[in-house]
Amino acid sequence: MSTAVDGGGGVATRSQVFAWGLWDWGSAAFNAVIVTFVFSVYLTDAVGDDLPGSVSASSWLGWSLGAAGLAIALLAPVTGQRADATGHRKRSLALLTTIVVGCMLAMYFVEDDHHFLWLGLLLLGVGSVVFELAQVPYFAMLRQVSRPDNIGRVSGFGWAMGYFGGIVLLLICYFGFIVGDGDTRGLFGVSTDGGVNIRAVVVLAAVWFAVFAVPVLFAVPELPPVQQAADGPGFFASYRVLWNDLRALWTADRNTLGYLVASALFRDGLAGVFTFGAVLAVNVYGIASGDVLLFGVAANVVAALGALAAGRLDDRLGPKTVIVWSLSSMLATGALLMAVSGPVGFWILGLLLCLFVGPAQSASRTFMARLSPAGREGQMFGLYATTGRAVSFLSPTLFGLFAWMFSSDRAGIMGLLVVLAAGLAALLAVRPPIDTSYRAGAR
Repeated sequence: MSTAVDGGGGVATRSQVFAWGLWDWGSAAFNAVIVTFVFSVYLTDAVGDDLPGSVSASSWLGWSLGAAGLAIALLAPVTGQRADATGHRKRSLALLTTIVVGCMLAMYFVEDDHHFLWLGLLLLGVGSVVFELAQVPYFAMLRQVSRPDNIGRVSGFGWAMGYFGGIVLLLICYFGFIVGDGDTRGLFGVSTDGGVNIRAVVVLAAVWFAVFAVPVLFAVPELPPVQQAADGPGFFASYRVLWNDLRALWTADRNTLGYLVASALFRDGLAGVFTFGAVLAVNVYGIASGDVLLFGVAANVVAALGALAAGRLDDRLGPKTVIVWSLSSMLATGALLMAVSGPVGFWILGLLLCLFVGPAQSASRTFMARLSPAGREGQMFGLYATTGRAVSFLSPTLFGLFAWMFSSDRAGIMGLLVVLAAGLAALLAVRPPIDTSYRAGAR
């Protein structure tokens, strides 16, 4: 990977780019192990499996993540704008990452008993909020380790590091702590009493994240402070700035505003597919809670391959065509998934869903880049991030609502499909970029 101009006017080296990507590699510990494939499944399949009352642990999981999404929506305008104020990115990243790691370590105390479900949901919710906020300064550092002509490659490198970091860690967790039967599991022979083997996995994930988050804090230089922007806007002033940006878009470019709304909806649906995929695999389709990690590895590989393949289609057909095709295919696949039962059907249709997630995610970002006026990319991607977080409570909330209404976790799929369908419907009204040959970062 070539060197890149950093945000302070210097030149970022390959080692600095690699150090930046290692944070993505490490953060897979939270996304893959905590949110998707291990701890959330442990909460619903083990800790809360005997929860008294008519509301299932899966519904409570959905609602807790929905509450976390609402908190993110309220806090993102503040943290997003403060990330643009120079001089404090690394400090913010270090502090927020430390809090996330602390939440992960505290999850060790969530024993296999329904009385500990509330502690687990609280730690998962707080960790999810802080993790999303940690990504704000991390994403802002992208321009410090890239040039306009390679920002896409650098960003893609970080994305790939996240995928592969998740794959490696999931394999270590599976073979080291989970595979096998009896009172001890994995190559390390850890006891299953009280869920100790899963709780040990959580500690491993916390250490993994902490170790790989350190290099970026030393390798990438902090931006020099700028007096007038050093502190950023105040809490309430941040919302006034956000409102002024949205009002300006409403006046000058409603098509872009329409895309921001549409992408916020379907991106939340895409996130919901990964968030609740493992829970559904275990609770509905009969996949063993240990084997779901193997599905997670396969899902990451398939999603990565789909994203790579979508790049060529994006250049030829335009991002809107790729997104519409991907979302339509996901809706059809999701409908079929609701009708099948058993592990085989889930493996086939679940991986097919993941195949379409990658292209939708990839094309969504290039669509925004092609809509952004030259010189306003930072502002537009700031709005892109903020609007995405503003509705991040929809998928988990609707998943929990449908699961509760129909007394079936399978019905939660309907909640995810509703969000995807709403995003697709909103996207159909958006005009595609005129110049579909544009490539992000190729100016």
